[in-house]
Amino acid sequence: MADAIQLSWRQYRLERRMFWRNPSAAFFNFLLPLLFLAGAGAILSGNQRDLDKLIPSIAGMSVMSTTFTALAYNVVFLRERGVLKRIRGTPLPTSSYFAGVAANAVTNTALQIALVVLAGRAFFGIGWPPHWGALIVFVLVGVVSLAALGVAFAHVIPNFESTAAYVNAVFLPVVFVSFFVFDSSSAPGFLRTIAEALPLEPLIHGLSGAMVAGSGLSGHLDALAVIALWGALGIYLAVRGFSWEQRRT
Repeated sequence: MADAIQLSWRQYRLERRMFWRNPSAAFFNFLLPLLFLAGAGAILSGNQRDLDKLIPSIAGMSVMSTTFTALAYNVVFLRERGVLKRIRGTPLPTSSYFAGVAANAVTNTALQIALVVLAGRAFFGIGWPPHWGALIVFVLVGVVSLAALGVAFAHVIPNFESTAAYVNAVFLPVVFVSFFVFDSSSAPGFLRTIAEALPLEPLIHGLSGAMVAGSGLSGHLDALAVIALWGALGIYLAVRGFSWEQRRT
């Protein structure tokens, strides 16, 4: 047990070094949501209602970018370059390897949420989250759900060269629809139904309650259930379809 933990820690440290040595990954999976926050915050400066909606929206986007997007990219890259196959042939336990990868994604998400909270406090008139417990619960459930969905989605991407097209074809529409429905009370009914059935919009609602509205966990149990159901589906598909070897073309 102690050896497995030590190996997981070493793999985690390696994942952190590899992340910061990849400028494109650091930008798109970590810095991009913060740039959205800075740009939109400057545009909406003085409009507190919109800023109250912006902060949890960017927080939700940050969770998705550091889990779903990052893991979809990474799994396809490692699979198609033969890295996963070589890792499986080493003495490193599979559990230690994936523990290090998961811990890296959790670290990126935690840093993102911390920066968003600090920015909301320092620049956008948002106080400290009134419900830290609810914030932690929604972030953790969101991380597990979207990370599992990212790994599962990697199974349908045929090669690394098409990864950006596949990931953006999901990421951008989901972000757009979720932001629009969360921000607008006049969104069409069918669009609201779609957004509320996806994991991102319920996540944003839960984060809004914890960070801004002060409604806590009990007021968003339905949203939490939606995210958890997606997580269960993602875990099932991620495990069922996982492959250590590159696709044959």
